[in-house]
Order: sequence, then C-alpha cells, then structure tokens
Amino acid sequence: MNEAIQLQQLQKCFGTKKAVDGIDLCVHEGELFSLLGVNGAGKTTTIRMLTGLSKPTGGTAMVFGKDVEKELKEVKPMINLSPQETAVAPNLTVRENLEFIASIYGTSNGKKRTKAELREKVDQIIEEFHLSDIAQKKAKLLSGGWQRRLSIAMAMITEPRVLFLDEPTLGLDVLARRELWSFVETLKGKITVILTTHYMEEAEALADRIAVMVDGKIRALGTLEELKAKTGKESLEEAFIKIAEGGVSA
Repeated sequence: MNEAIQLQQLQKCFGTKKAVDGIDLCVHEGELFSLLGVNGAGKTTTIRMLTGLSKPTGGTAMVFGKDVEKELKEVKPMINLSPQETAVAPNLTVRENLEFIASIYGTSNGKKRTKAELREKVDQIIEEFHLSDIAQKKAKLLSGGWQRRLSIAMAMITEPRVLFLDEPTLGLDVLARRELWSFVETLKGKITVILTTHYMEEAEALADRIAVMVDGKIRALGTLEELKAKTGKESLEEAFIKIAEGGVSA
C-alpha cells in the first residue's frame, strides 16, 4: 500500500510552547484520515506544515515521498487545502470563483489547461458538487453550508492527490453539516483526504482511521472500532475522553 503522508518526529515550537511535539504518522493513499482533537491540540498547525504554510521546527513531513520543506515546488501541485476560514471571493459568482482558481492553477501533474479544458473542468465540478442552481449567484449571498461546499469544490478543481479539510463544518448547523458530510464521503477512495475536526460524530461518520491529538502529541491511532476496543468504551466520545485523560497510549 502506497503512503501518501509520512511524518517523522514532526515538531513545531512557538517560543517555549510545543504546538506539535514530535509526531510520527503514516497515511495511506486513498484513505480518509481524521486528526481529532480539541481546539489547540495541534491539528491546524500540523496541516500548515504539511501544506508548506509553516516550517517545521524539527522532523520531516513527506507527501508521496517528497519532502515538504525541501521539495515544496514538487509537493504543491499534488495537494490542496480547504481552510477553516471559507476561502471564497465574496463578490464573484460561484462559477467565477471556480474559473478563477482553475485559471491560475494547473492539475496535480503540473499540466496547464487550455480555455476549453478549463470550461469543461468548471462545468464538471459544478455538476459533481450540485452547484448548477447557484452557479450565477454571488458567493456572499450563499449560506454558510453552500460557501463551504464551494470552498471544497475550489480545492478539488486542481485535481489534488491529497486534500486537506481543516474543520470543514465549523460553524455550520446540523443539517448543513450532515449535507456536507455526504459530499466528503463521495471523495473516499478517490483521493487521500486529511480531515481535522473536534466534532466526534464527524470523525465517527467519515474517517477510515482516526488519530487523537492532545497537547501536540498523537495519543492514540486506529479505526473507530480499534479505538473503542483499546479504551473499552462504546462510543468515540467516551473513548476520546479516556484517551485525552491519559488512559490510553498510541
């Protein structure tokens, strides 16, 4: 099985504080992998290092065998990020947002699209994400749920091999959250997805494997069933609490 992500003793310090404290991790190609933890656990900092937005203090982060710090130019075409803050241009329409991203980025293999290919790809993404009815609507007029869906669609238009979803349903209501889950599920097996969340039910519903982060460390790692078995608990929430309190080690 190919490894999409490999972390070895990855560390990030801010002064004397270790936001990420020497973590080791492998994520398989095609896996939907969740980093689960409370706010401040180190999830977003880890993603920022994996996407080249922040330099590690120590250790290495590899994406398909490429060192993110030393070979970022080769890594960037293979990845994309849908950040916590919904990354859409509010005064552009849905279609214009997609066209803008498609025009400035190539594909995961570095290929630049012709105008015809660009239009075809935008049409494809609009159809896949069920955006046809709002394609001519300005992004600022969309609900939070639709803006998040558009943000993910914009990340997917570059055809990444690895997609990072950083707290994708933060601030959404229950119905919008569940609707977005259904779209994320359609990505499973097609690309590698790294999902950060502090919602237990989100990790439970979507993840193939879950890493529980506490104070910058990975305290436990496994499938939902493995985590419940390790802790002797019947729910992920109960398992998480026991892990966070130091009752289980990775």
